[in-house]
Amino acid sequence: MVATRLVRVPPLERGLTLGDFLVPIRVGERAALWQRNLLMISIGTLLIILGARISFYLPGNLLVPVTLQTFGVLFGGALLGVKRSLASVGLYLALGIVGLPIFAYSSQTGEYASGLDTLITVGGGSFALAPTGGYLIGFLFAGALVGRLAELGWDRHIGGSVGAMVLGNAVIYLFGVPWLMASADLSLQQGLEFGAWPFLVGDALKVAVAAALLPAGWWLVNRRSQER
Repeated sequence: MVATRLVRVPPLERGLTLGDFLVPIRVGERAALWQRNLLMISIGTLLIILGARISFYLPGNLLVPVTLQTFGVLFGGALLGVKRSLASVGLYLALGIVGLPIFAYSSQTGEYASGLDTLITVGGGSFALAPTGGYLIGFLFAGALVGRLAELGWDRHIGGSVGAMVLGNAVIYLFGVPWLMASADLSLQQGLEFGAWPFLVGDALKVAVAAALLPAGWWLVNRRSQER
């Protein structure tokens, strides 16, 4: 059961997300449900891939890059809902792990990262964590959380939209910073200095953009439905 105070929409609208209205009606009527879902999942994955192409390192910090991946994860999660968000992020991780260079730019290789060693390296009976692996794992949970809140109607108004994005962003840090600390043997203060504090301004901008686009999208959907 979902706590009543978390629900922001009537019962009949619960579970609907903005992504359900992005597929043109004529296309949607001809396509099966699984085809529409596959299309939306692919779009969510593409958003994250494109976000990873915009990545760079801040001076003095070669551990964690600045990227637009978090925008793709959070905005995509709101568009898709919890299940499709899990599928889209899972597909992104799977494609990267099997060898496609779709993860963020790596200062160690000078290329866009790929492979399981982006998360963890196993060899000689031991393993080592990669610095940014926790953020990638956090994408799964952050996208799912934002997706669930969107299904409950949080993204239809600016206040709820901001709240959902902030919570999702916090989840990424909850996984990313401890993983970074373990991988690079950092203290909590160092983990925050390298893995959180430098990115907060950029995160605020990404949250603001995503939080503004979502209610605007719902306004367009409602306007179209009233014009029919």
